[in-house]
Amino acid sequence: MNIIKHTALTFLLAFSLASTSLIAYAQEEEAAKPSVFSPNEAIMHLEAARVEIVKNDFVPPSNHLKAARAIAKKITGDPDIVKQANACIIQAQIKLKEGDIEGATEKINKTLELYNSL
Repeated sequence: MNIIKHTALTFLLAFSLASTSLIAYAQEEEAAKPSVFSPNEAIMHLEAARVEIVKNDFVPPSNHLKAARAIAKKITGDPDIVKQANACIIQAQIKLKEGDIEGATEKINKTLELYNSL
């Protein structure tokens, strides 16, 4: 009876060690491959903000620009283009707060062009 208990305990211990090592290996593999984050969601928010600006409703565009700015931090691609696009989003937010609708729309359009070039 003791031999059966020791054998079962040994198999249980071996199984648990094997499963933890597989999990650690899978996490290592996932961390090793570069993640690519697409600007599609940011583009969606920017287009929604542009539509709301045309309607002259200032609260939703600022919310969409905040969401686009948060997503823009995750976007990967050409670092120079991503940096320029982030700067344009910030400038669009500033112009929107100042009430410059044309300037904000221009910056949003420039950001969309930059993201579409990625």
